[in-house]
Amino acid sequence: MNPKTKMQNLPIGINTLSSIRENDMVYIDKTPLIWQMVQQPARFFLSRPRRFGKSLLVDTFKELFEGNRDLFSGLYIEDKWDWSKTYPVIKFDFADGVIESRAMLDIRIHKLLTENQQRLGVTASAVNNDIPGFFRDVIVQAREKYGQKVIVLVDEYDKPILDNIDYPERAAEVREGLKNLYSVLKGQDAHLQFIFMTGVTKFSKVSLFSGLNQLKDITLDERYASICGYTQMDLETSFSKHLKDVNWQQLKDWYNGYQFLGESVYNPYDILLFISGNYRYRNYWFETGNPSFLIKLFQQKAYFLPDLEQLEVSEEILDSFDIESIDPVTLLFQSGYLTIEKAYSGFNGQFMFQLKVPNREVRQALNSHVINGYTQTLASEKLKIQHQVFDSLNQGDLPQLQTVLQRLFASIPWRNFTNNELPNSEGYYASVLYAFFASLNATVIAEDITSHGQADMTVMLGDFIYVMEIKLDKSTDYQAQIPNSALQQIQDKAYAQKYLNQDKKVIEVGLIFNQVQRNLVQLDWLS
Repeated sequence: MNPKTKMQNLPIGINTLSSIRENDMVYIDKTPLIWQMVQQPARFFLSRPRRFGKSLLVDTFKELFEGNRDLFSGLYIEDKWDWSKTYPVIKFDFADGVIESRAMLDIRIHKLLTENQQRLGVTASAVNNDIPGFFRDVIVQAREKYGQKVIVLVDEYDKPILDNIDYPERAAEVREGLKNLYSVLKGQDAHLQFIFMTGVTKFSKVSLFSGLNQLKDITLDERYASICGYTQMDLETSFSKHLKDVNWQQLKDWYNGYQFLGESVYNPYDILLFISGNYRYRNYWFETGNPSFLIKLFQQKAYFLPDLEQLEVSEEILDSFDIESIDPVTLLFQSGYLTIEKAYSGFNGQFMFQLKVPNREVRQALNSHVINGYTQTLASEKLKIQHQVFDSLNQGDLPQLQTVLQRLFASIPWRNFTNNELPNSEGYYASVLYAFFASLNATVIAEDITSHGQADMTVMLGDFIYVMEIKLDKSTDYQAQIPNSALQQIQDKAYAQKYLNQDKKVIEVGLIFNQVQRNLVQLDWLS
């Protein structure tokens, strides 16, 4: 952008190319990647987290195929596209509202087909609510009228299922309704030029697409890693005036880090609201979602939360899932709460991924929600405890840490856990501690590996390194252990040895919880 030109407007909440281009808003030119996709007939699928720019990308395809050249003036694709051709575009957008039943879904699909039919000027109609027949007729008649093959664009293809993810039977019924629609695409392949489907999650082809095997999944294709989201270069060029005085490292720590096997990207929503919010660092993107289903899933499966720090998974785990069998890790990745740190070849040449929480925003906010779900602690009390835990760790005050943790576990309304075995495992107590420590932006190394074994958790904050071991005692009448078995294990296995040459104070901490008392009953330390 010419430094003499005025600062462009921010496209906050704008998902249409025309609104951005006609109102002098910042637009990051994604047409170099779009050009790679549209040069020949193709069928693509893309999964990205919410508010990542998927809807704008879908609208950009629509405007391109409909031949609206003015909107592409000065963009990469302008002098490459054949503007003499225009294509009939059928677009489905399931973003609006909440669909709570198969009947509501069928009504919505019928409405969308009617809108497409009217916009294209064809006369197809549904007979006896025959949605597949209606869709086929719209495709065939559009092909005949325009003399060109048809474009099909689907935005938020999975949202009707996700609206019902808490209710598996209802979600399965909605899935069958979507399958009823999408299955038409296979039979009409000869009439189709281009298909692009996008959403947050990826359901298996068998469960949803009914043989639509020609969809090319570009979710983890390094060539399209930045097709949604802002790169560092985008911020330093297109947003150079808006971010003139920003602390780049702090901005990266808070909002960068989403990785799809190419250049890492920022979530656009975070950046736009950060700029408009006078550079205030907040959980902009995270606050627009509701991870309550994920928290319930963690509880049901007694998920060991510290595992989030050292996740190594196969491509199969990230690829897709079915309603009947949801892996929390898959949903965490597809929803944007986890991202790829690195990819490598594992045993038997299997493609493997090491995952991480992408940035400070997600780490703090996700763990704050986990604390709510795992402890049922009131927000005001949680904040007070977080401050006290932070002060204890930051000052090396272990007596205060013991008091605060005992008050925390004493405040948990255990009646909320009468229907599951979550608190009866050592992992539950480790998970609560992990969530609190991670929400403070402390460095947490779960299952910290040494040459003699692994410590349950290492926490680094301020001038201190805490090497922690956790034990769960199941006796009905707990008596203090001398020596503390958890602390003794740290010493016997020399878990802290690798940190002794660092310029920080190392403290070994043994924590013992009692299943009957459901609380921390002993905490001892050595430094």
